[in-house]
Amino acid sequence: MWRRVARLSSLIRSSKASLSNQIPPANGLQILEAFSTEIQKSAKGRNHHREKPPFITFVLGGPGSGKGTQCLKIVETFGFSHLSAGDLLRKEISSNSENGAMILETIKEGNIVPSELTVKLIQREVESSENDKFLIDGFPRTEENRRTYERVVSVGAEPNIVLFFDCPEEEMVKRVLSRNQGRVDDNIDTVKKRLENFNALNLPVINYYSEKGKLYKIPAVGTEDEIFSRVRKIFTSLEVLSMLSPQFSIPIGVIWFTLTNLL
Repeated sequence: MWRRVARLSSLIRSSKASLSNQIPPANGLQILEAFSTEIQKSAKGRNHHREKPPFITFVLGGPGSGKGTQCLKIVETFGFSHLSAGDLLRKEISSNSENGAMILETIKEGNIVPSELTVKLIQREVESSENDKFLIDGFPRTEENRRTYERVVSVGAEPNIVLFFDCPEEEMVKRVLSRNQGRVDDNIDTVKKRLENFNALNLPVINYYSEKGKLYKIPAVGTEDEIFSRVRKIFTSLEVLSMLSPQFSIPIGVIWFTLTNLL
């Protein structure tokens, strides 16, 4: 069903060069073939049917922008399922499955997990869930990720909406350095490097969805509750629109007019 109806969705890749040139062909092919088979089996074994297409929200923002915290509030308030590409990879590794072992070996060898594999993990989670509303956190991070999502999920697949937590660089650096989570990458040099990568790789994705009329830019400065009040207005207005049109096939001009008046 996901392949038939997810015409309104899109996703991520990781960071530096073309992934196809960084994965040993045999290893990458093994992982992707195994996951394709696994997803097909999962689809056949499902005993539930969605009455409507899944509603897909991409959540983007730099390190320290607060998107993770806001995702938790969206889940609690609006009943979304929260999917993180990184968490899904770690979950697969910890499952001790054959596929997880191959992913771990790929990472140990210093290679990047292919975008196609990450997309298939997300696809599997969406297809196996009873929920029909999803936050996909931190994906797509690159144009290659986005194109892979559109190709693997469904030709031309895109998200319904894209949230971008827009936060000044100085504020993001301050937040990351003060969170005291013991992460090895929470130091000034690494944070600045991550921000450079974000600007180089993620901003083209943000601009793409802005031009498509799908991007909602959220000023990410203030208290958690102040920021969430901005997020809440977006989802509340979308809920109103979805009641008017269950298939959400409302012209973008009407959506923009409604949001403008609600916000």
